[in-house]
Amino acid sequence: EVQLVESGGNLVQAGGSLRLTCRVVESGFTFNDFDDYAIGWLRQAPGKEREGIACINGRLDKTFYSDSVKGRFTISRDNARKTVFLDMDNLKAEDAAVYYCAMGPNPSMVAGSRFGVGMQYWGKGISVTVSS
Repeated sequence: EVQLVESGGNLVQAGGSLRLTCRVVESGFTFNDFDDYAIGWLRQAPGKEREGIACINGRLDKTFYSDSVKGRFTISRDNARKTVFLDMDNLKAEDAAVYYCAMGPNPSMVAGSRFGVGMQYWGKGISVTVSS
């Protein structure tokens, strides 16, 4: 079994920063080909559709950012620790949402903003609130 566990969600003031962490937890087996998998972050605000905002491939040589977060958010990854980070700077009120971590085969990233379609494993989500 594979679980994705998000942490770092919180209440932050507009203009502030936050780091989200996604840890891949394996139970019963070990991922030997972890670098064959991309990991991304998606978010969903109340009343809005889920939005793929950032993704990084397993070899760490390709990233995707949505226009809504480009230049403010940075995704990074530590394959040795099977952990992915999302550093969020200059947060805005419209960034408030439930953030989900998801993992799927590297080719999932060819879908661009729709990379979530190819994700096979999902975290439960974590809330980010931005106060103005």
